[in-house]
Amino acid sequence: MKKSFTLAISVLALGVLTGTGAGILGLFLGAVERLFLHFEETALRPDAAGTAPIQRLLSIFIGGCIVALVWYFIRRTHKIPKITAAMAGKPMPFWSSLLHIFAQIFYVGTGGSVGRELAPRELGALLAQKWQILLEKLGLSTLTAAEKSLMIAAAAGAGFSGVYIAPITGMFFCIEILHRKIDLRAVSLSLSMSIVAMLVGAWIKGTAPYYIVGQETFSSAFLIFVIIVAPICGLLGAYFRKAFLWAEAKQPQTKEILWQLPSAALITGLIAMLFPQIMGNGRALAQMAMNAASGKLILTLLLIAALKCFATVLTIRAGASGGTLTPAIAIGASTGAIAVLLVPGTGILVWQGAMLGAAAMLASAQQAPLMALFMMIEISHLPIDSVVPLGLGVALATAVSQFVLKRQKVQGLQDE
Repeated sequence: MKKSFTLAISVLALGVLTGTGAGILGLFLGAVERLFLHFEETALRPDAAGTAPIQRLLSIFIGGCIVALVWYFIRRTHKIPKITAAMAGKPMPFWSSLLHIFAQIFYVGTGGSVGRELAPRELGALLAQKWQILLEKLGLSTLTAAEKSLMIAAAAGAGFSGVYIAPITGMFFCIEILHRKIDLRAVSLSLSMSIVAMLVGAWIKGTAPYYIVGQETFSSAFLIFVIIVAPICGLLGAYFRKAFLWAEAKQPQTKEILWQLPSAALITGLIAMLFPQIMGNGRALAQMAMNAASGKLILTLLLIAALKCFATVLTIRAGASGGTLTPAIAIGASTGAIAVLLVPGTGILVWQGAMLGAAAMLASAQQAPLMALFMMIEISHLPIDSVVPLGLGVALATAVSQFVLKRQKVQGLQDE
């Protein structure tokens, strides 16, 4: 009985705390965008195209210089553990972790090419770890090591849910990527916490869709499109995964970050002078792909998607911390939109192709098919009948990416 009470209180408290934290991060992101870019991001206006090109350059460069200093001083004294390490019991230093989390959001707000979704997940994990310490001090902790690990994973998923107003996605993030075990307790605990965080996050920032798309029904011809395009996205997703994992492994941990990250920021800023859609987490590029209405945009989408991939990998390689989910969505959406535009007259809508590309690319890059599928449905407010065509695409893309990744891993071992 005592353990059930502790779990119930923990779910409620961490859901509220994590949802509040996610909302605060969202407000902070908006404040940074207004300060540096004189721009307020919305689904209708997701890029800073109205900001002067030189201001876009200066914003990203100054932001890169600031976070380079922040991360240099943090990493001199602390090594911020990953969420999986925190789940295994490695302590997250509170103030350094908090500064690290806000630095990620700050750099995205100035236009840095990296995802914003890692920060709320890390915040959720940090809050869960400190909550467990509080329970122990009060003599209320009766949780096993496995239950503490699950609580941290669930709080990380709840952080995601609080930002994107997507509780099912938060639950699958916990189950597929962190906990890696499906059982009744894990599903019920993580889903409940994500729902609480979503309600708090929605109260702070509203419930508007993150991407604006149509509501038309997917045609039968779309299934043929899925069979052709999804494997391509799976292949691209596998290589994008390899690229950002390589970049993360090669990050500078010493004073080299002081010149590498500002250099990457300068390059990103120069690109953003011409293509503001590469700025931030990729929302602008994804929405541009979903709204594409002419074949004249094919080369533009192809170029910007390639530049977004380059800028994101470069940013991570130079020492930045941040997510890769939304950059993967942007690249995938561009791929799907291009495929539709290349063959006009099929009856397939561009936004539908973009949705397929986004879900398939996200699934293969993160190796989390259920999370990817429900993320695109939840954040775009798609009707439930989209599960079948997008689910088929996610399944095909995941299968292709797993084949590529496993084959290259074996080949790599042989080469060594």
